[in-house]
Amino acid sequence: MSEILRKQAIEPIRPRRTKIGSAANRISKPTNFLFSIIFFILAAVCVIPVIFVMIISLSSNESIQIMGYRFIPTAWSLSSYEYIWVLRDFIGRAFMVSVGVTVVGTVIGVFLNSTMGYALSRRNFRFRRHLTWLIFIPMLFNGGLVATYLVNTRVLFLGNTYWALILPIAVTSFYVIIIRTFFQQTVSDSVVESAQMDGASQFLIFFRIVLPVSLPALATIGLFLSFAYWNDWFSTLMYIQSTHQHMYPLQYVLISIDRSLQFLTRNAQFIMGTEVSRLPAESARMAIVMVAVIPIAMSYPFFQRYFVSGLTIGSVKG
Repeated sequence: MSEILRKQAIEPIRPRRTKIGSAANRISKPTNFLFSIIFFILAAVCVIPVIFVMIISLSSNESIQIMGYRFIPTAWSLSSYEYIWVLRDFIGRAFMVSVGVTVVGTVIGVFLNSTMGYALSRRNFRFRRHLTWLIFIPMLFNGGLVATYLVNTRVLFLGNTYWALILPIAVTSFYVIIIRTFFQQTVSDSVVESAQMDGASQFLIFFRIVLPVSLPALATIGLFLSFAYWNDWFSTLMYIQSTHQHMYPLQYVLISIDRSLQFLTRNAQFIMGTEVSRLPAESARMAIVMVAVIPIAMSYPFFQRYFVSGLTIGSVKG
């Protein structure tokens, strides 16, 4: 008996496993099936329109004129993509401009928003409260389109430059507030203070400690910025003149092609020749949508890998 008691005293006390947590987190089969149906419907709502647009882009122009938009057209054709391929030099140059603006603008935007958000998240920053209100005010109202145009063209001299496509949308109050809140909830003051006691500067703390922990927030801001830059065409309309067509991004070029097709097809009776009537106006419009959507959709998996990472990395243990 004494030997048994001695072994029990030496062995560590193991916590008893309870089934309360697992039972609370377990989902019943009917509920799981219901959630699966809901998620399937939501996925179909997102995917089916893209498939429908692709089918229309591969439909013949005669089929669309006779039968309208259908999932199963009477005749298939690649005439819309052949029409875009004829303009490959113009579209290709615009594609490279969009890629460059999106990459550079996303990097600059993530850097500016994250540095500003980090400064506002530190409680020992003297002007934190005042600058927070200054950043919050543009979320409610701004100076207007005319004032923005005059500042960017007459004061900053951004007209007819690539910076006009990058800087105006690089920083927004919404992104700064999001990343500031993330830093306040994730980056503990104890970590920053301990790093400062070891002699680390603010730049070293930001790049070596804060950024590795903040990949989910940075990926979210980067995804929003990349979508904004890729889909932006209004900046080109405002700041880039027709004498600088080599600076046109893809979205603006595709919109111009679509407008040209609409003008030619609507006024075909007043234009000599029969080639205008053969233009694949409707299918080319959908092909333009596919050309604009597919490249940016391929970038989403790159950001998705960071969304599933934990948000508690680097937390301070008590």
